[in-house]
Amino acid sequence: MNEKSMRKSRWQSVVFLLIIIVLTYLSSAITTFNFIEGMATIPEALGWIFTNLMVTQESFERLPKILGKLAETFFMSIAATTIAAVVSLFLGVFGSKTTKVNNFLSVFARFIASVSRNIPVVAWSLVLLISFGQNSVTGFLALFVGTVGFLTRAFIESIDEASQSSVEALTATGATYFQIVGKAVIPQCLPQMISWVLFMVETNIRNATLVGILTGTGIGYTFDMYYKMLNYNAVALVTLCIVITVIIVDLISNYIRKVIL
Repeated sequence: MNEKSMRKSRWQSVVFLLIIIVLTYLSSAITTFNFIEGMATIPEALGWIFTNLMVTQESFERLPKILGKLAETFFMSIAATTIAAVVSLFLGVFGSKTTKVNNFLSVFARFIASVSRNIPVVAWSLVLLISFGQNSVTGFLALFVGTVGFLTRAFIESIDEASQSSVEALTATGATYFQIVGKAVIPQCLPQMISWVLFMVETNIRNATLVGILTGTGIGYTFDMYYKMLNYNAVALVTLCIVITVIIVDLISNYIRKVIL
């Protein structure tokens, strides 16, 4: 890189940094957020956390109930992810340029992925809450719809990146469409697809807590109930259980990724 290019790159970095600073200042001014005052409240906030959010012997008496709700949330997340993965596999095959059946199905699959993915899970929860009420079905559907959008997009990209040589070889032998997809495309993409499914399992376990607060189900409802009762010791125990579960799932999924990739 010559001196002129380096000078241009430095100026671009300076301009970009100035833009970020201006946008940050404008955002603070519009939202009336004072950064200095915010930083000054951190010690007080930490003191409140360590004073009130403590797990006590009394809160441990509620552990069986908390674990039951946590298990409900965990299995709901697993079910929503796995069923969504099956649906997303078909949509991904139809939406990919490599395996598309026709342009209509390809556009339809990409449209479903775009709509489902770009609407937050919280928004889906609120929309479905009006139709289905506060129950586990609402939470399941909210996670399912959001997962379909994300996985469909991820599967389409994975299939698009598959090698064309095996597809062309099977095509030359007169293989059917389903034989090409099943023997040439899916085997190449399967490790990456499993990795995306594991990622969504982790994400949905986190999202299910917030969805549960809105839909009145699972560990999210338990958290919200204890919080409104000002039972902060129980809130601390619920939070601790969620954190431990997420860490365990993350460790397991990372191990599986190392094995398959």
